[in-house]
Amino acid sequence: MGAFLVRLLFQGIVTLLVVSIIIFVGVFAIGNPLYVLVDPSAPAEVVQETLRQLGLDRPLHEQYVRFVLSALRGDLGTSYVHALPSLELIASRLPATLELVVAGLVIAFLVGVPLGLLAGYMANNWLARLISSLSILGISLPTFWIALIMIIVFSLELGWVPTGGRGDVATVLGIETSLLTASGLAHMALPALALSLFPLALIIRLTRAGVREHNRMDYVKFARAMGISPQRILVSYVLRNILIPIVTMMGLIFGTLVAFAVVTETVFAWPGIGKLIIDSIKVSDRPVIIAYLLFVVTMFLVISFIVDLITAALDPRIRLVKAS
Repeated sequence: MGAFLVRLLFQGIVTLLVVSIIIFVGVFAIGNPLYVLVDPSAPAEVVQETLRQLGLDRPLHEQYVRFVLSALRGDLGTSYVHALPSLELIASRLPATLELVVAGLVIAFLVGVPLGLLAGYMANNWLARLISSLSILGISLPTFWIALIMIIVFSLELGWVPTGGRGDVATVLGIETSLLTASGLAHMALPALALSLFPLALIIRLTRAGVREHNRMDYVKFARAMGISPQRILVSYVLRNILIPIVTMMGLIFGTLVAFAVVTETVFAWPGIGKLIIDSIKVSDRPVIIAYLLFVVTMFLVISFIVDLITAALDPRIRLVKAS
């Protein structure tokens, strides 16, 4: 187990270092923030002083070395626009994104697993074919289009829920949340539902495929021969064995939703980190862009690390294979 952990940590550090170089070079190439921060008619002395203050007058490799040294101290730079540390700015927006992602994943899991079990158990039934077809639509249809249709139908036509925003929030342990207010839940309903459709479709298809595969295995045939009810076999035996790939996929989906909730947050004007990165790209706020991308990469590495530990705990064979 020790060798397994050391290998995961080493891979994570190397990945983070390589990605940081790619991110820094890529962000450096997208444009000069001076065109946004400084009036084009400003004197040359003002432009040069701004360059010096921001450290943009140095060569790229010197800027990267300074960035790495600062990052090791927990400083990823200060936003050009908001005049706040980038990590502090991301941390202030992160709770809004996390509660939206968690709500979407809960919806996807609670709805997707039962539907996937049903579709796998009744493989040739019309209902199973309907569930499979809808799951394909959930994967294929673009998120922004679904979000706009939801706004038109449920907000503008029916008037059931607001069109956007976060609504009223409550503060718990210094963290603002929409989960404890009626207005917040009403504002969260549509974006959480829109965000849940893609993972919902994936969970349905993964669960369905797992049920159909395990139904042909010897342990299921033996359980049937022992006279165990089909419902108990499905829930107590098959579901337990297919939870490993579901847990693995949900961990990766969680990181994906946090990183790419940009479209949903933009359409519904949800004040999370997705909307923050869009606003930062518009004004070339380099420190925020770099901090956001490194935060996303680190989050994926941590989630992958946790998922590997969980799957290794559920199945010791995985631990032995990866350690070797």
